[in-house]
Amino acid sequence: MPIKTIFLDRDGVINKEVNYLHRMEDFEFIEGIFEACKHFLKLGYKIIIVTNQSGIARGHFKENDYHNLSNWMLKQFQKRSIEILDIFYCPHGPESDCNCRKPKPGMFFKAQDKHDINMTNSWLIGDKEDDIIAGISSGILNTILVRSGHKINESSTKAKFIINSIQDSNNIISN
Repeated sequence: MPIKTIFLDRDGVINKEVNYLHRMEDFEFIEGIFEACKHFLKLGYKIIIVTNQSGIARGHFKENDYHNLSNWMLKQFQKRSIEILDIFYCPHGPESDCNCRKPKPGMFFKAQDKHDINMTNSWLIGDKEDDIIAGISSGILNTILVRSGHKINESSTKAKFIINSIQDSNNIISN
């Protein structure tokens, strides 16, 4: 039976935006992330992280640095009894022809195939229009743009909702 999922971008949604974040000491969780995730799980959603990590292609850090940081982050969620179903990442740069770098929907389709996800009953929370476009392109109708990451143009977004931070998502996602 297909599952319903909350897709979360990482930088700007889960943690404060830091250019080419790859060190644990620079990682700072956004206030309310753990409470929001517990809320999603109570509603029966699974949580998947989808993140562009062009710092790998640009040579700012190695893929192993990304994996070490991701494993540390997952442990922080586990300590709070929050299960993250999976993480999908794109290591390519903006000039790449890959199909995984948002705004392309490749990571979402990969997640859908791997986990049998009902995309129309799922949500995407991102901090850039590229996140929103990728979600919509993959069949996600419910999209939230947060102001806690990149500067956004609210007048031209395709997002269904705009909120200050993920901690405000509990008022929107309630079933």
